[in-house]
Amino acid sequence: MPAEAKVPASTARPAVQPASPPLTERQEARRRRILHASAQLASRGGFDAVQMREVAESSQVALGTLYRYFPSKVHLLVATMQDQLEHMHGTLRKKPPSGETASERVAETLMRAFRALQREPHLADAMVRALTFADRSVSPEVDQVSRQTTAIILDAMGLDDPTPEQLSAVRVIEHTWHSALITWLSGRASIAQVKIDIETVCRLIDLTGPREPH
Repeated sequence: MPAEAKVPASTARPAVQPASPPLTERQEARRRRILHASAQLASRGGFDAVQMREVAESSQVALGTLYRYFPSKVHLLVATMQDQLEHMHGTLRKKPPSGETASERVAETLMRAFRALQREPHLADAMVRALTFADRSVSPEVDQVSRQTTAIILDAMGLDDPTPEQLSAVRVIEHTWHSALITWLSGRASIAQVKIDIETVCRLIDLTGPREPH
């Protein structure tokens, strides 16, 4: 993955606005069209293919309206990643991992999520690049990605009330998974190496206590 230091000036917009009330049904439908258009453009051509004007045209919203939802394409692509992870989470819940231990189940889950991203390499690259570019103004969207990833891992562990030690292990696992995505996308790691790294870091779960789901 190229190591650009910042987003091109043409994509930047003012800092994100303060939190707004929940979206209406119509606004939520519009937001979903925007995220769908973003994912389609990114799937075809990666980060550079996601141009805000094209997203607006494809989702049939005014450009000004698009910027009210997402102040920049970095905000948009990070939100797209959260949406993709949410969809993955639903898929994983329909077919839970089968490992006997929590660490095995988490490793299986993360590799399934990784392989889903592997099938859409341009989209994966665009979303990971957006996370890399994200500054403080994108913190709410980045936090949503982190919360969704945490939820996926905790579901695989079978935990509703993790201990601080378990949450710490989950954070390290998240960091490793994200790093594995970056190294794979940049061609510096094979799928086999990613699998080894994920399985290795997931063993941290075994060190945080014997709490298995009842």
